[in-house]
Amino acid sequence: MAEVLLFHHALGQTSGFLAFADDLRRAGHTIHTPDLYDGRTFHTLNEGIAYAEELGFGNIIERGTRIANELPSDLTYAGFSLGVLPAQKLAQTRPGARGALLFYSCVPVSEFGSSWPADVPVQIHGMDADPIFMNEGDVDAAREIVASAPQAELFLYPGDQHYFADSSLPSYDPQATALLNKRVLDFLASR
Repeated sequence: MAEVLLFHHALGQTSGFLAFADDLRRAGHTIHTPDLYDGRTFHTLNEGIAYAEELGFGNIIERGTRIANELPSDLTYAGFSLGVLPAQKLAQTRPGARGALLFYSCVPVSEFGSSWPADVPVQIHGMDADPIFMNEGDVDAAREIVASAPQAELFLYPGDQHYFADSSLPSYDPQATALLNKRVLDFLASR
């Protein structure tokens, strides 16, 4: 079974985020869900992003790195949207990474190095009409990884929601989430 360090999105540790982590735990995986927001949650993306900007994106990435340094090195790193920043950095730079799961977001490989590590498999998940994922460079960064890394997959789901796998939000899409969960569990079974 896999050991996963899972980072929350800009709304914080919503009940839907925690439910996703619990689903992975029920499948037998060890899931660490650190709170990068010190207990704060938000109702809108604008509020969550404003708080992330107040903290500083570099500080959020550094918080994730400090948490990872307290855990074994052979982790799978996962993140939802904002949480992709520390997850992707750790997957690209921390020796021993077993894999990466990037949900709703992806940044260019050049943010954290010169290339995606050939021995680190990665899945990237987003909706094909999500204005954030499709129009702000995320899908381009994802396609760059898929084109250059031997163990990279991009999964696009029909729909226009950003937080589609968070069951506590109106954007939740149960059908897309079921497929995402199956793909994630298959990925983790091989870690």
